[in-house]
Amino acid sequence: MSSIRDVLRFPASDRAQIDDYLPSKSSIIAAHLKSLPHTTLTFATSMDSQITMRPGIGSPLSGPASKAMTHYLRSKHDAILIGVNTAIADNPSLNCRIEGVGGYGGGENLKGQPRPVIIDPKGRWNFGEDSKIFGLVKDGRGKAPWIITAQQEDEISFEKKDLLRATSGKFIHLSPDKEGRFSWQDILEALWKEGIESLMIEGGAGIINDMLAEGQVFIDGVIVTIAPVWLGKGGVAVLPEREAPGNETFRLRGVKWIPLGEDVVCCGRVTDLLRESPVTL
Repeated sequence: MSSIRDVLRFPASDRAQIDDYLPSKSSIIAAHLKSLPHTTLTFATSMDSQITMRPGIGSPLSGPASKAMTHYLRSKHDAILIGVNTAIADNPSLNCRIEGVGGYGGGENLKGQPRPVIIDPKGRWNFGEDSKIFGLVKDGRGKAPWIITAQQEDEISFEKKDLLRATSGKFIHLSPDKEGRFSWQDILEALWKEGIESLMIEGGAGIINDMLAEGQVFIDGVIVTIAPVWLGKGGVAVLPEREAPGNETFRLRGVKWIPLGEDVVCCGRVTDLLRESPVTL
């Protein structure tokens, strides 16, 4: 069972400020018309637009209030998506610790716990029972991951397959393009077919930059925490490439700025369009 220190609380007054930017019945119906989940892009950044000091090294940025907000966001989405580099570097938990969610005062079921989704085309993530995700599964405080891969069944080790089967996780097999990249269309459609109605994309930098540069048409909302710190040169920046010279800048609409402790959170929506976009990993 969870300890009191594990549980996070996000006040109703703060929830009310952000709920308009989260999945709703109408936004999910709109996404379903395209056979896609409602997709929220969210991350924490420094004042100099960096998410970590060095590649492969985690740099906690969020204060207590915005950290609790992130877990609240997780409770409002069916799944959380990250790339394999983040899975390897951070050994993340990818669960929700908000009070009242399954495993944290919400009874024996996992209501409110999101499904972790890892994009791992080449099977680089060497997960095992000692991974945080599977420790939480064992403790009844999280769900096993779904792994999106280009590997065929006979290319995956028995140990990985057995662990996923035993914990109700799975591999989702997709075909990459000639450069070994998945399209966002294929990823999101595959998750929608698996019953994912709302998706929260957390990172890392490759995923975030790719979504902002080429996959922004698949994003319904953006929620960014800005911490009052500079990480300096050598960090990993959120700095998406422009598709072509002269393109208009990508600007959010319906923007709201929310102070949370010493941080500030920017919430916004994205124009509703659709196109094919490859994923850079």
